[in-house]
Amino acid sequence: MKPRLALFDLDHTLLLGDSDVLWCDFLMREGLLDRATFEPRNADMEARYKAGSVGTAEFCGFYVSTLAGRTPQEWQPLRQRFLREEIVPRIPPGAMELVKEEQRRSRWVVMTTATSRYLTELTAQHFGIEHLLATEAELRDGRFTGALEGEPNMRQGKLTRLDEWLASRGAASADFHRAAYSDSMNDLPLLEAADEAVAVNADPRLAAIAAQRGWRTVRW
Repeated sequence: MKPRLALFDLDHTLLLGDSDVLWCDFLMREGLLDRATFEPRNADMEARYKAGSVGTAEFCGFYVSTLAGRTPQEWQPLRQRFLREEIVPRIPPGAMELVKEEQRRSRWVVMTTATSRYLTELTAQHFGIEHLLATEAELRDGRFTGALEGEPNMRQGKLTRLDEWLASRGAASADFHRAAYSDSMNDLPLLEAADEAVAVNADPRLAAIAAQRGWRTVRW
C-alpha cells in the first residue's frame, strides 16, 4: 500500500474567507491602502478569481504587490495581528479536526495555496502543518519588491510546484496515494490529479463536477 499524501488548499477550504482579500481589507482599515482606489480593484480581482477568468500572474501579483517597500521584519507586527484578528476566528473547528485526522493517516500533510508564503506561513503553523507550498514574493536588499518570485502556486502551477517539492525529497507524486481538498474550480487540476478528491465548501461549478464524479464533499 502506498503512503498517503494529503494536500489542502487554504482559502475557502480550511478558512471561511480568502486570506488575500482579508489582508487587503485589514490594510485599508489600518490606513495603509487607500480604500477609494483599492477596494473596487480588490472586489474585481476576487470576482474574476471566482469566475476563473483572471490569469495566475495577474492575480497573485496583485496581492503580492501589497507587501512592496517593507522588510519582512517591518510587516511582522501587522502580520501577527492579522492572523490573530482575521484568520484564526475564521477557521472552523471541523477544518482543524480534518487536518489532525490527515496528520494521523498521512506521511506528509501539505498546505498548498495561491496566497503568498509570507501571509500564509503563520496560518500553516497555527494548523500544525509543517509543509507549505505557496506563491513566493520577491525580496531585494531585504525588502519586498511587490513582484512575484518564480511560478505562482495556482492552477496547474500547484502541480508543478508539488512535483518540484517532492523531487527535492527524492520522491514523486506516483509514489503516494494523494488526497486533495479544495473549494474552487481553480484547483481542478490538483483535484483531477489526486487519487482521492474532496470538494470542501465547493463553488457551484466544482460542486457540479464533484456530484458527477462521485467525489466526497464537505461543508462547514
